[in-house]
Amino acid sequence: MSSLRPRQFDLIAFDWDGTLFDSTAIITRCIQRAVQDVGGAMPTREQASYVIGMALIPALAHAAPDVPREKHALLGERYRHHYFAHQHDISLFDGVLPMLAELKARHHWLTVATGKSRVGLDEALHAVELRQVFDGSRTADETAGKPSPLMLHELMREFGVEPERTLMIGDTTHDLQMAVNAGCASIGVSYGAHEPDAFHALKPLHIAHSVRELHDWLLVNA
Repeated sequence: MSSLRPRQFDLIAFDWDGTLFDSTAIITRCIQRAVQDVGGAMPTREQASYVIGMALIPALAHAAPDVPREKHALLGERYRHHYFAHQHDISLFDGVLPMLAELKARHHWLTVATGKSRVGLDEALHAVELRQVFDGSRTADETAGKPSPLMLHELMREFGVEPERTLMIGDTTHDLQMAVNAGCASIGVSYGAHEPDAFHALKPLHIAHSVRELHDWLLVNA
């Protein structure tokens, strides 16, 4: 069995939105519409996409600094209203399923570390029939949101894996900063919410520009 162990990483943690799930554009528009619904100034595309990956209410508050705290709950409700209206319009990036299948066959533990809620992640996993693929997951409403390292610490503890044997993969600086804070290696993907120029300071092992490139890198290096 030892010959089947991964060469470098036992535990691979994936962000969800913008990394596996092609949802960045819709999330950005939903943030913009929610802010407008409660009377705030509509954030730019860049401002709205920057907060993707954070826990929902802190993300919305950051994107809408002119919206008072007493309206944050309503802001969250309006975001969920717009997102649920469009959640079936989005899907996995091409190439995600074969990548996960090959990693699974190589006996990596596959997990999700996401800013989504538990209900939101479970619905998404069910919609794309991936519940049985992932060995574990953490969401922002059941632990600390990114870039706190708590999600990764809990996953590492669950599977008995050390930081040096753990890899975080995500499309935002929040993901990569979480990996730094947890003492883990990371990979950034450039096809999601954040511009990859911002990744370099956080020293990811690699920046992948497509799922195919990510797949190829993992097969050789993970």
